[in-house]
Order: sequence, then structure tokens, then C-alpha cells
Amino acid sequence: MTPGLDVALLVGAAVLLVAVGAVRFSTRLGVPSLLAYLALGVAIGEAGLGIRFDDVELTRVLGFCALIVIIAEGGLSARWSTLRPVLGLAAALSTVGVAVSILVVGVVVHLLLGLDWRLALLYGAVLSSTDAAAVFATLRRLRLPPRLVATLEAESGINDAPVVILVLLLSRAGVEAAHPWWYEVLLVGYELGVGAAVGVAAGITGRYVLRRAALPSAGLYPIAVVGFTVLAYAAGSVLHASGFLAVYVAGVLLGNARLPHRQAILGFADGLAWLAQIGLFVLLGLLVSPSRLDAAVLPAVVTGLALLLLARPLSVVVSALPFRFGLREQLFLSWAGLRGAVPIVLATIPLSLRVPGADRLFDAVFVLVVIFTLLQAGTLAPAARRLKVTAPAEAAEILLETAPLERMRADLLQLEVPPGSRLGGVHVDELRLPVGASVTLVLRDGVGFVPGPDTRLKVGDSLLIVATAEVRDEAERRLRAVSRRGRLARWFGEYGEDRTG
Repeated sequence: MTPGLDVALLVGAAVLLVAVGAVRFSTRLGVPSLLAYLALGVAIGEAGLGIRFDDVELTRVLGFCALIVIIAEGGLSARWSTLRPVLGLAAALSTVGVAVSILVVGVVVHLLLGLDWRLALLYGAVLSSTDAAAVFATLRRLRLPPRLVATLEAESGINDAPVVILVLLLSRAGVEAAHPWWYEVLLVGYELGVGAAVGVAAGITGRYVLRRAALPSAGLYPIAVVGFTVLAYAAGSVLHASGFLAVYVAGVLLGNARLPHRQAILGFADGLAWLAQIGLFVLLGLLVSPSRLDAAVLPAVVTGLALLLLARPLSVVVSALPFRFGLREQLFLSWAGLRGAVPIVLATIPLSLRVPGADRLFDAVFVLVVIFTLLQAGTLAPAARRLKVTAPAEAAEILLETAPLERMRADLLQLEVPPGSRLGGVHVDELRLPVGASVTLVLRDGVGFVPGPDTRLKVGDSLLIVATAEVRDEAERRLRAVSRRGRLARWFGEYGEDRTG
């Protein structure tokens, strides 16, 4: 009945599944997954399957939506204990370092490629933001000192906000009435300051509401948390402040709060961020025209070398002056400033505003990201060893996942003891759970503890029970029997029913 929609869903589902499979393939090859997604977009575009897509404005809007989700997930997964010690350096890299990088790249591009100052500075601004997805995916495979990893991850989460502001200002220069330089500085300061304040307000409000809300389903909590981060972006934008900084700040506050179903929240945000990345990268691959990329190779290489060998090292040195970071650490910070989808999304801003030369800028940024992502991501591990900044004794990251535990073929069950239930007063060993099932935690009056066989259950207790897949049904039958008959359950059938009547 809706053939257009049916075909769109068929193509979309196929692309999504291929993209998910590409994650495993790219991980085995050591190639960042973003390149696989970009290649997939190009493959189904005008040079591959022939799907023509050239809606720059839609790409920019959807790109911003994807960035909101990706930045929110970065904030939710950031641990305040590791973020706090490096927050100063990360903030310096995201402000002072960004300014230095823009100026250096702008000067080099202006002198070597002969571009006008506005377009040259746009090259520098678009490329001054490191990419959170690329940084996280690459660094998690390496053994590095915690503060080095935390610095790079915090920088990639924070620097999107000032860079978006600067790209918008440069793209609108000449279109709107010009303002003195001090006005633009004050404007940037206002947007960052108010954006951070909005993020704090949204995060605190979300923590207060979600701790006290009794939502009818656990699945609503992840949706509510993501809703608060999107609310932070929207409120910041309405106030003409930095919505991206508001999203990150709100995410950090919510991610470090003791919220109900916290692991489910983080898992949902992670999955949503993956979906946003897949959609964003495939869309950007669709937008590019491969026939124009040959002419973009030389500008991309010149700009990339200026960024890699001059702008990034100088921005790190200037930003790290007030902090105790050794030369080797600074060199690694310089080399590990990975670019990804964010610069390509930012390049759609001048393209949608019809800035002269913006089409060449977009093509050059696309080529640069592909070339230098391959170059840097593949050499980070040797560079870390050569600079002696590895930490082989550092404990590897332990990944914890909530139930159901598919690999272990086990489920996590929750049991409540409501008022009037015959479970009240029953000892744990009187539950007579089958082998393979055990009560692992009891939550009583807000305090959790590991029970023993003689622990007596009370009304209001919450129990966590681990059961293997083979005995889950039997364990549930025993629990139902005890809930009906209490201690007398052993004299009745497995359902707690009187078989003599």
C-alpha cells in the first residue's frame, strides 16, 4: 500500500545491518569504523548504486542531530573522577588550542593555496575539532597513562562547542553586519558561559526528577535521560548559547549521578550513539561526489600536513604551558588529535550558507579525514611505544554489562516482597532454589547487602537472583510456590498448590 516507504525501509534496514557488520570487520583490520561507513555511503551513492543525494541543508540538520546524540553519550560515559584532574588542560586545548590551530592553518592555506583570508580561516576552523568517536575507538585499544587518555577524550567532548560557534561566525562574515573583534570575543564567551550554565541546570534538574520519579517501566529511564540532554541543547540554542556544550555538561552530570537503572541508561545511549554515527557517516558518504575528489587531493594534503606538523603541535605546546605535561606526552597529544566526521559535518555549514569556495572546502576536508585517519590511527600504537608513553602495567579497561548475560547463558531476575506476601519471614535457604540459581543481593531500606543462607526476608525487600538459562523456569516456579505458601511450600507442589483437595 506504501511502496515508497517499503522500499526506503528495505534499503535502510539493509544499510544498517551491513554497517553493523562492518564494525566487526573494521575492528579486525584495525581500521576506524567511520571509514567503513563513509565507504558504504559512497558505494550506494551516485558513483555506486546510483542514489543521488545533494541536499546539503538536510545533511547539516541531521548531522547536528547526530552530533547531539554522540556528544550526549560521551558526557554520560565520562567519569568525573578521571575528568576532573585534566579538565583545565582539556578546556585550554578546546579554546586557546583551537584559536592557535585556526590561525596557523589559515596562514599556511592562505600563503600556499592562495585562498582569501575568510576561506583560509574556515579551513582552519572546520579542522580544529578532534572527533570523539575516532578518539574513543582508537585509544581504548592502547595501554596509556589514564591522564593522557582522559585529556584526549575530554578535549574531543568539549571542543565541538567553540568550534561550531567559530565556523558559524566565519561563514556568516560579510553576509551579516560586521562587528568589531572584541564583540565577537564577548559573543563567544557568552555562548560558552551560558551554554555551560544551561547544561548544569538541565543535569541537576534531570538528577532530581529521575531520582524521585517512579516510572512504570525501566525502559523509560534511558529515554528520559536522553530527553534531558536534548532539552539542554534546545534550551541553550533558544538562548543563543552553545547547545553542544550544554549537552556535554548535562551528560556528565547525569552520567555521574546515582540514577535508577544506570547501566541500562548507558547501554541505551551507547546503542543510540552507534546508530547516530552509522546514519551520519553513511549520509556524508552519500553527499560527496567522487568525481570531484581528485582535484581535492593536493589541498587536502597541504592542509593536513600544516595541521599535523605545525598547527596541532603548536596548539598543544601553548595550551600545556600552565600544566605539568612532559615533552613526550605533548608530542603524543599532538599526534593523537584525530579528525573524523565532525569536520565533515562542520564543512556543510559554509556549504549550506553558499560561502564562495565552500564546495572545494567540503571535498578537501572529506579527503583529508580519510587519508589522515588511516595514517594516524594506524601509527598511534608505534608512536606511543617510540615516545615511551605506554603504560603496560596499567590495568586494562574492564567492560561490565548488565543482564541478560548472553555469553554466560544466565539471567538476572528481580523479586519484590510486597506487603502481605508470604515471602516475608522466609529464610533464603527455605526458598529451595535449584542448583544454578542463587540470591546474590538484597536491597533493604535503601541499603544493599549479600545475603547468607539464614538471612530472613522482610516485607519491602528487593532481591536480585542470578539463574542459568537451564534452571530459570524452575527457579521462577519455586519462587511462585513460596510466595503462595511461605514455609509450607515444601509440602505442596512446585506451584505451591494443594494437591490433596
